[in-house]
Amino acid sequence: MATSSAETRFRTTATLTCVLAATLTLGACSSPAPGGDTAPTSAGGSDACQRNQDAGTITYISGYGYSASAGQLDVFLAKELGYFDDLCLDVEINASGANGQQLVASGQAQFTALGSASDVMLAAANSKNLTAVATYGTTPPFSIFGNEKLADLTDLEGGSLGYFINLTPIASAMLDEAGVDVSKVEMVKMTNYDPTVVVREQVDAIVGYASNQPQTLKAQDLPFSEFLPSALGVEGTYNVMEVNSRFLDEHREVAADFMRASLKALQFCLDEADECIDMLAALAEENGQGAAFPRDQLARTWEVESAWVRESAGGNPGVQTEDMWQPEYEIVQEYGDVKDLPAIADMMDPDLVADLYDGDTLVWAEK
Repeated sequence: MATSSAETRFRTTATLTCVLAATLTLGACSSPAPGGDTAPTSAGGSDACQRNQDAGTITYISGYGYSASAGQLDVFLAKELGYFDDLCLDVEINASGANGQQLVASGQAQFTALGSASDVMLAAANSKNLTAVATYGTTPPFSIFGNEKLADLTDLEGGSLGYFINLTPIASAMLDEAGVDVSKVEMVKMTNYDPTVVVREQVDAIVGYASNQPQTLKAQDLPFSEFLPSALGVEGTYNVMEVNSRFLDEHREVAADFMRASLKALQFCLDEADECIDMLAALAEENGQGAAFPRDQLARTWEVESAWVRESAGGNPGVQTEDMWQPEYEIVQEYGDVKDLPAIADMMDPDLVADLYDGDTLVWAEK
C-alpha cells in the first residue's frame, strides 16, 4: 500500500427531508441505492436524523490514500453513493495519509482503519482512547516476497530483508517458524515501494502486502518468490476500523450508523467490483492521487482483498470476535516488544457491528 502526500477533504452536510405522517412508523431519510440485501429499520427516522446531525462532523482518516482496502474504499464509496446522506451523517474524509491513530486518539478525528489487529495492539499499549469496532478478515495481509533465487526463508541468512516502518510481529513469527537466524540477516528500512528492487537484487526480499507489491510483479510477469503467513501456520487478521473511544461512548448509535453506511458500501464493492473500482479510481484522479492509485492497481488489490473479506471467520463483513484476535495477540506478546499489552476485551467492541445484522442481512433504513 502506498502512502500518499496530497490531502483531500470532502464534506457533506446532510439536509433533513423527512416528513412523517402520524400513521407512519418508518423514516424517510434515505433513497433506494445499490449495496446488497438489506432489512428495513427506523434508523432513517426523524429522531435518528436529528441525533446524527447533532453529533456534528465525523472525520475519517485514510492512512493509505485511495487504497482499495476494506475499511477504506467503503468509506469513500459510502459518501459517493449517498449512504451517509441517507442517515443524515456529516462525514469529512482526510485522504492525506496522515497518522490516523494519533488524530483519532486525540479526538481530532473519529475513525481510521489499520492494516491488522497487531497495529491496534501495538498502539493500545500507549493510548487508551481507541476502540476497534470492525475486523474485515482473518487472513494476515503481509507477504515476504523476494528474488526468485530464494527457495526458503532460511536463504535470507547472509542476505538482506527490507521492511517498511517496522518489522511486523507477523513477519517476525514467519521468520521464526521458518527457522531463520535473524542475526544473520541484514534488516533494511525501505523508503521506496517499488517491488522490482528484489528482482534487481538491490535487496533480497521485502516484507510487503500480499495484495499490492507481489501483484504488481505478477502483472509485469517478473520472476520472484513469495512466502505467505498461512504456509507457515501463522494466523492473523486483515484490516481493522478504529473509533475514538470517547466518541463511541457518547455517540454509540451515531457510530453504529457510520459503520452501517460504510458496510452497505462494502457490500456494494463486493457485489459490483468493477463499478466500485471505477468510482474509486475516478476519485483518486480527481483529487490528485491518480498516479499513486491507478485503476489497474486498485483492481488487482481489490481482487485479492475482497476474497479476504468473504473468507473471514467473522462471517458477515466487519464482524469481529476475541477468538479472531487471539492468535495474533499471542504473536504480539512474543514478538511485539510490548511490556503491558491490554486484554483483547479492552481493545475491541465485538457488538457494535454484529448488532447491525439480522442474520446475514445488514439492517438498513428504507424510504
